[in-house]
Amino acid sequence: MPAEKPPEGPDVDAAYALRSPEDVLRLYRDWAATYDTVWAAEMQFALPVHVAEAFLAAGGTGPVLDVGAGTGLLGQALRDRGFAGRLDGIDLTPEMLERARAKGIYDDLVTADVTRPLPVAGPYAGFVSSGVFTHGHVGPEALDRLMTVAAPGAVFLLAINPVLYRTAGFETTLAAFGARIGAVTLTPVAIYGAAAAAKDPAHAADHSQLVHFRKA
Repeated sequence: MPAEKPPEGPDVDAAYALRSPEDVLRLYRDWAATYDTVWAAEMQFALPVHVAEAFLAAGGTGPVLDVGAGTGLLGQALRDRGFAGRLDGIDLTPEMLERARAKGIYDDLVTADVTRPLPVAGPYAGFVSSGVFTHGHVGPEALDRLMTVAAPGAVFLLAINPVLYRTAGFETTLAAFGARIGAVTLTPVAIYGAAAAAKDPAHAADHSQLVHFRKA
């Protein structure tokens, strides 16, 4: 008999429709078991790799905080590319962090809401994120929280939805930091690989934007 196909689980539309932390917890609790092996694999989710490569190319060093670490795809991408420094992660959903913890690539993983005071000491020399700053997830209020645990000169490499970057206040928030940060650079990247067209044609061509800056 052919192998039973794993359940599909939630999808991009479900993720973009989130409206509250409670919605986030429910969706990602249900998604954790198949997030890597079904959704990320079949969509060829490339954003974690883009962020990891850009962070290292920008001279990023540890200790690093992976913001919205989820199942650890970004952390794995960093380790696969030779990053050997301290790597911590935070995420709202314990079930997703359990998947990340099983990979054995993080030094510490903490359940946390990035819009509230962070239960991590820092200071961190690097911040990466590849999925939390998008529709239905986290807004620019989190940037203030991250700055409080950032070391001078810390490298930020965050994937931020390009529409929300303008309309949700990310651009305004970064401008308001003024001399607290250096120049901000924006780089558009594809979120998925070519295989995504067969699984989710409505989102296969979606793009994100890599936002890079340093704390002064």
